[in-house]
Amino acid sequence: MSNLHVAFVGLGYIGLPTAVVLANSGVNVTGIDVNAANVERINRGEVTIVEPGLQEELTQALESGRFRATTEQVHANAYIIAVPTPFTDTHDVDMKFIYSAAESIAPQLEGDELVVLESTSPPQTTAKMAKRLLELRPDLTADGTENPNNKPVIYFAHCPERILPGYAMKELRTNDRIIGGQTPEATRRATEIYSTFCDGELLATNDVTAEMAKLTENSFRDVNIAFANELSLICDKLGIDVWELIELANHHPRVNILQPGPGVGGHCIAVDPWFIVAADPENSKLIHTARNVNDGKPTWVIDKVKKVVTDTNASKIAVLGLAFKADIDDLRESPALSIAVDLAEELEDKTIFAVEPNVSELPKRLKGFENVELRDYQAAIAAADVVLLLVDHKEFRSMDTAVLDGKTVIDTKGLF
Repeated sequence: MSNLHVAFVGLGYIGLPTAVVLANSGVNVTGIDVNAANVERINRGEVTIVEPGLQEELTQALESGRFRATTEQVHANAYIIAVPTPFTDTHDVDMKFIYSAAESIAPQLEGDELVVLESTSPPQTTAKMAKRLLELRPDLTADGTENPNNKPVIYFAHCPERILPGYAMKELRTNDRIIGGQTPEATRRATEIYSTFCDGELLATNDVTAEMAKLTENSFRDVNIAFANELSLICDKLGIDVWELIELANHHPRVNILQPGPGVGGHCIAVDPWFIVAADPENSKLIHTARNVNDGKPTWVIDKVKKVVTDTNASKIAVLGLAFKADIDDLRESPALSIAVDLAEELEDKTIFAVEPNVSELPKRLKGFENVELRDYQAAIAAADVVLLLVDHKEFRSMDTAVLDGKTVIDTKGLF
């Protein structure tokens, strides 16, 4: 594969780890991103996200000469697109980033290239991307279509990522991957690329099934988290310790209840089920209900805090954790961050100490609030009347709980 050149479009939480792992597996990789500052940092060997093991892998990839980052699109044998896929107000996919990537790739194509969409997407998104790209290049055609004029052929596939932030460098290599080509030849070509670094099983299918498979995986998790979150609401009303209850129930050999929390975040689980709901509202009632349960949990947490503040006349609240899960800096769709923002708005006469060990400055959504300060957890807890735990970062897991003496604690993770 030494002559293979892959352009990786999007160097975020998925793109950068995948690009450097691909390069360290012997493939020549160019990473493309619109953020010029991040591109410069990456080329200097500085990681732009918190991901254990990424720093070492990036250094290795740069030193090997097989990886570089740029803001300019290049010609390559294959393009892998890993850009955001937010949803609209009606929970349909917003195609603007995918279309932007296609528009940057189109002028570079000569024929015989493979274009892979990794971004999590509803069924038919890969087909829409291909359609847009070929509209821009009518001199080309997609593999599998009639081609009486012998136009140069482009191949399309969907290969959804399925890694857990915080474990990306391992799971990129060990997790099974779904390879969904629009044609058997597209599947073969994509399999050849992913086999360079993935030791897991490479599962061949078509692009539409691959798209639906990723949504199904995340909807499954969302439904199960919703069950745990709903239990936490019921237990709170009945005066039952939900974490003890779940531990006891999980001793049944066929029961494995997940852990409740302040909601569900991240770009996948909090988003993907909505794509299924939008695709078939009539038959996605359980998935829709689960989304509503999980989306409603932050409001329940906020109401708990407001009641405590009213009952105790508290004036200072320490909010522990802003990321969407432990030990990362990813704030996308984070219920913790949303809770902090809502508390700052609704308790404008109170002081909010925002604590997030993995960021160095207040997130954009919290800037501008005069009643919000970014503090380390020791200082925040020492000054606070109320301590709200939203994320079980390692710093909070290892701290001496004696520092909580005399504080009103609201623990959404069962840590204290």
